Amino acid sequence: MQNPTQPSFDVIVVGGGAAGLIAAITAARLGKKVLLLEKLSQIAAKLKATGGGRCNMTNTLSNEEFMSRFGRDGRFMTPALKAMDHKNVITFFREIGVESHAPDGYRVFPITHSALTIIAALTDEMNKLGVNIITSARAKTIEHDGQRTIGVSTQENTYYAHNVIIATGGLGYPQLGAEGDGYTMASTIGHKVTELYPAMMPLHTKESWVANCRADTLPKVEIRIDLPKAKKIRLKGDLIFTNHGIRGPVVLDAAREINPFLTEHKEVPLLCNFTKGLNENQLLDHIKNEIHKNPEQSILTHIKTLLPEALSREICAMALADPDVGFNKLPGLQRDQIIKLLAWTPLTVTGHDGFKMAMITRGGVSLKEIRPETMESKLLKGLFFCGEVMNLDGPCGGYNLQWSFASGYTAGHLGDINS
Repeated sequence: MQNPTQPSFDVIVVGGGAAGLIAAITAARLGKKVLLLEKLSQIAAKLKATGGGRCNMTNTLSNEEFMSRFGRDGRFMTPALKAMDHKNVITFFREIGVESHAPDGYRVFPITHSALTIIAALTDEMNKLGVNIITSARAKTIEHDGQRTIGVSTQENTYYAHNVIIATGGLGYPQLGAEGDGYTMASTIGHKVTELYPAMMPLHTKESWVANCRADTLPKVEIRIDLPKAKKIRLKGDLIFTNHGIRGPVVLDAAREINPFLTEHKEVPLLCNFTKGLNENQLLDHIKNEIHKNPEQSILTHIKTLLPEALSREICAMALADPDVGFNKLPGLQRDQIIKLLAWTPLTVTGHDGFKMAMITRGGVSLKEIRPETMESKLLKGLFFCGEVMNLDGPCGGYNLQWSFASGYTAGHLGDINS
């Protein structure tokens, strides 16, 4: 058996996703001998699927605004973003041959709009730096002497290093290798792993009428969670109806907030504004204006100036109103109900398809036990974390990849961020 006091490597990175690749490159650029262990037959499987394959690398928000989108734990990212913000990410990739742009001024993509471009450049850079990559190697145990790490055991071998970086990701998309290995290794050492929830995914609803509206994408939808503990949560973006519920960017973001409530409540009531933010008074004025222009037309015709026909019919049905009758000819209660439903349409989330459809995981290794300046464990010297394995996740729009890059860069310095 090899003497662990004379390790073969300076650092072992467990996990070949976005965070792990950046960590490996960073350490290798500092002259460290690096081993990257990936349990799948190829690296970067999940990165390949990011953003529908287009790879939304980061976004152009300031660090302060960026952190605010992660909620109360966002400030944990302060040192990492100071070292590797979106401008640094853009520069990093340009230097390894990947040009990027922000077509909408906000989301940053490689100009090829292909994650394969990113993966190829990272792979080439690791090869140039001499990073040792072993695929089909499932890490099982972090070896240590009680005070610091000494290596990693896989199913077949033990590899020795005084530094280990856990970059195993979460539980989302298990077909792409996410099985929670990092949580198990961390908890075995004594780290607390918070409750884990699938996030960034489509949702199921109690209401069956959504299936009638699935042909249309609704822009600028606002979603509120109608629970006392969630009154401040408001999310905006495009929404698409499905056979069994809702999906689209705003739903992916909402799922991060909704799914933890599902565990407690089983059903989570939502209020959705499908009319681009118009309130009841504005909606009533709009309908009156339509009546003035076309006094003989039906309420359905007037609502269709705001919403697709299928959804307009469902609004009438919920209000128990005849869609072919003029607005002024409807009973007052039905007129009031139509306006209220247009302002805030209720939906009830009843479930989801679990981690198999989740792009990210909410929850992870407790941030209280990780040093934000270095990503090093407070419990075991030489153990570092980066990326989704930690209890920090953000919305759609390049947030989670930016965090993976920043935390991987920080962890790759192995405690000396000023190197």
